[in-house]
Amino acid sequence: MSSPTYYATVDTHIGPFTAIETDGTVLASGWTGTIDDLMEVIHPTLRPAELVPRTELGDVTKAIVQYHEGDLTAIDTIPVLQKSGVFLQVAWDVLRTVPPGSAITYTEYARLAGNPVAIRAAASACARNAAALFVPCHRVLRQDGTLGGFRWGVQIKRLLLKHESRTDV
Repeated sequence: MSSPTYYATVDTHIGPFTAIETDGTVLASGWTGTIDDLMEVIHPTLRPAELVPRTELGDVTKAIVQYHEGDLTAIDTIPVLQKSGVFLQVAWDVLRTVPPGSAITYTEYARLAGNPVAIRAAASACARNAAALFVPCHRVLRQDGTLGGFRWGVQIKRLLLKHESRTDV
């Protein structure tokens, strides 16, 4: 990447949340206090050679704070850059259309991504998603309604879904 790449960590009620961005575009993010957890999930062709720490990341940090404070759509306009094959690219775009409080199953997710039989590929898209929160893979559940896995832990997934289902926000 030719532009400077920055990272910052925000304390949230769910735990520390770190984002890596360049030019206001999120490359990776998640509920962690360390960039090492995020660097490994950035596609090798997008992985920055150098990261510059910041106390905040402008609109990215603002969206993180607003989301955790209850504005569940604050993350929707933040650009994200991930790279993979066609199905995963489409699948990640689809996740950004799932509204807060409207969890879908992996089967529904595969259908929405254009390949109804690609349930395992849909699950893989969640597992390989580098930009957690901004690409809300936590909104995908197993067919039986159970949570399934989540890179940042099932307890965080549960807290996110509970946060998004609140009716007082």
